[in-house]
Amino acid sequence: MSTPSASQPTSEYVEFWNDTLAEKFNRFQDILMNGLSYHSRVPLEDLEVAYGARILDVGCGWGDTAIQLARMTGPEGEVLGIDCVDAFLEDARRRAEEAGVTNVRFEVADVERYPFAAEYDLCFSRFGMMFFEHPVPAMRNIFKALKPGGELMFIVWRDIEDNPWLGLPKQVVLDFLPPPGEEARTCGPGPFSMANPEVVRQQLESAGFVDIGFDRNDGPVEVGDSVENAMRFQLALGPAGEVFREAGEEAERQRPEIEAALRQALAPFEKGGKIVMGSSSWIIVARKPDAEEA
Repeated sequence: MSTPSASQPTSEYVEFWNDTLAEKFNRFQDILMNGLSYHSRVPLEDLEVAYGARILDVGCGWGDTAIQLARMTGPEGEVLGIDCVDAFLEDARRRAEEAGVTNVRFEVADVERYPFAAEYDLCFSRFGMMFFEHPVPAMRNIFKALKPGGELMFIVWRDIEDNPWLGLPKQVVLDFLPPPGEEARTCGPGPFSMANPEVVRQQLESAGFVDIGFDRNDGPVEVGDSVENAMRFQLALGPAGEVFREAGEEAERQRPEIEAALRQALAPFEKGGKIVMGSSSWIIVARKPDAEEA
């Protein structure tokens, strides 16, 4: 498997994404890309993209948003999708080729370390920014990538209490297993690391951004096409999956009881054959000052 470009050493978080999480994410790709697409569909429907714009998609995953942005900017524009997981980008390249979208390219890289030049009009990210090992240096690097006056839009989860699709399964698993210890391997700061607007505003200001805004986006997400599939998804990924993974042999010993408890907890959310639960995200916008403001 390829390692991130720019010839910098990879972090333990990047290695964990590639050697452990990539397979799990690919296994549940339909849920993660389609079931959670509400949180990118809403802001992208309202986003005005100038014809011919150059766009950066950070943490682009399987490329669906990068491809959509490439269509929005038109054939004269260009989109670069960056992700630290090469296995995701293999799918992204195939998906773009099948769609006939030629103005998008994908590169495996660590955004914190990528040698950007100030050539992008817009940076977009769906659920990628919150996993940065060092958020402010990463934001500064994105700031560097934008032209003067360039815009940043990114989507992150709000608190776990506002996301029962993640909070409820975690609580169920914690009824059986201990929380992960301090030495647990993780994907980075975690899905809720940017839930606090005051903290994120300070991070963005430290990176040089202005005109920072937060828009709450609540909506349903599909977390499985059956109770069984939703249960397996929760034990593989997210907060419940982390608890289960780190408990090791003890988790496997109690797997039958944990699976039964999760099925019972998820069953009330079945609608039309799918498991649909509540979710909540922030749509965060910011801007690089233009030349007159700098």
